[in-house]
Amino acid sequence: MRVNIIFKLIVLFFTIESVWAKAPAPLAVDGAVTVSTKRAKSLMNQGATFIDVRRATDYQKSHIQWAVHLDLQLDFTEEALLAVVHKNQPVVIYCNGDMCQRSALASKKAVAWGWRKVYYYRGGFPDWKAAGLPVE
Repeated sequence: MRVNIIFKLIVLFFTIESVWAKAPAPLAVDGAVTVSTKRAKSLMNQGATFIDVRRATDYQKSHIQWAVHLDLQLDFTEEALLAVVHKNQPVVIYCNGDMCQRSALASKKAVAWGWRKVYYYRGGFPDWKAAGLPVE
């Protein structure tokens, strides 16, 4: 009985994750500034911290140069974000592009937790890479 419930929960999680991953990301997040690739690069040049909220496997394959990994589902907490960037410093949050919800959700959380300079990079890793910008 218990194994059956756990199995059903796991199936439900992957079903929701699959549907969630295919819905377009919002164009904007209240309290955050949506940025283009050009603006994201400018923010990097100014020293902004980049947070990659994708799965570990995606991050390990490749990521924006110097980005810090905080998986939205596993690691993205107020304490973890604070360990990386102070609430008054700029933070750029990204994931796998305009069909990925993770960066929007993470940006929303960061704003709710009191970060004042949240930049939502909707185009994320695919747009960065397509522009030929530095990746690791």
